[in-house]
Amino acid sequence: MLSRRQFLQQSGGGLGAVALAQMLDGDPKSTSVPKAKRVVQLFMSGAASQCDTFDYKPELIRRHGDKFDPGGKVELFQSSPGAVMKSPWQWRRHGACGKWISDLVPHLAQCADDIAFLHGMVSTSNVHGPATFLQSTGFARPGFPAMGAWTSYGLGSSNDNLPTFVVLPDARGFAPGGPRNWSAGFLPTQHQATMIRPDRPEPLADLFPPQQTAFITAASEADGRRALAQLNRLHQQSRADDQRLEARIASYELAARLQLSAPEALDISRETNEVRELYGVDQAPTSDFGRRCLVARRLLERGVRFVQIWSGADNGHPRRNWDSHEDLARDHSNMAAEMDRPAAALLTDLKRRGMLDDTVVLWTTEFGRMPCSQGGLGRDHNPFGFTNWLAGGGIRGGASYGATDEWSYRAVENPTTCNDVHATILHLLGIDHKQLTFRHNGIDRRLTDVAGRVLRDVLA
Repeated sequence: MLSRRQFLQQSGGGLGAVALAQMLDGDPKSTSVPKAKRVVQLFMSGAASQCDTFDYKPELIRRHGDKFDPGGKVELFQSSPGAVMKSPWQWRRHGACGKWISDLVPHLAQCADDIAFLHGMVSTSNVHGPATFLQSTGFARPGFPAMGAWTSYGLGSSNDNLPTFVVLPDARGFAPGGPRNWSAGFLPTQHQATMIRPDRPEPLADLFPPQQTAFITAASEADGRRALAQLNRLHQQSRADDQRLEARIASYELAARLQLSAPEALDISRETNEVRELYGVDQAPTSDFGRRCLVARRLLERGVRFVQIWSGADNGHPRRNWDSHEDLARDHSNMAAEMDRPAAALLTDLKRRGMLDDTVVLWTTEFGRMPCSQGGLGRDHNPFGFTNWLAGGGIRGGASYGATDEWSYRAVENPTTCNDVHATILHLLGIDHKQLTFRHNGIDRRLTDVAGRVLRDVLA
């Protein structure tokens, strides 16, 4: 009996294998021609404000200081509605599309013609943890596979010497929910993300033996690996259904290959000074996020399928994320100064290398912020209308889809959920989101649950 992975590999591997699996299991007409090979997700943890970045509302400028009264009860997370609050930043038109974008993100503004803005995003939770899980896994509860894990499960690896799914967390810590945002959930464990910390002397923990084992030679290490492999296989023969052992074996095998491939892939000193300057890796405040964006590009071009990059950490005060309750101008200025230039550099670099055509870039935040003030200077949580954006492989640049009301408060045109975004990304990868399933506890689970639609209006 062949395992699912062996079957896909022997059937041609990669995207062709997915198409074959779909034809065998369902209607051949359900397959789509893949426009993309890989995905990079930029996650703004803490809730980046849509009405201070990409969702231009002149009404907020005209009514600044007035009572916020959109009609009906206003539900806030931890405050009562303050006065209408205009953005501290100016707005300008950018690109051939004429998109209004805030001066908070001047570098991303230069990429407007490559981006499709999703202005009608809504969330079912206004609490950071559940809302972050939604954007990462499609579910508000922990324990479900991340989108990157589903991508790994559906497509497999395109480079056996590197992980299929990689996460690059903020150097200051994790977002709410931590590693559960990039777990494999109930999928086979080998599909969980490999965490890489480019800011550390050892970006991949425990990849190389410690100094006290210097007596081990390359030959003895190889002999030890062979002996361990034989013992593992003998153990597995009587436990064929134990996925944990298969995942552990795969992890050990990958770790051995990573000892050769990872140092080269993570070595940004090989990049030109022009590229390093583009990403801002040698200067504050862009050094950390810029380094991770540059490492992401190097991983993507070497065959990693899904890379997740986090901006912001849930580590208390002073704020080190996008959760700007107390002073939006201060906190968003700091976060955007770190993120804007490197994110734009990633788009620019992928484009000039010809990689943006088959790489989907997703800029995500868990929910938005209110158009009224909190305590005079901050903004409270807003799950009723916010902005994400897509760019790259198969996406129509310079587009805007969905809209909030005149306040940037509620989605009133084409409300869009994380399930819709996930369905669209899978579609671009050549996967029908309704066909990619995994049987768990008697239910055929999928990334998009029982919802999701492909956002065809933003497809090229």
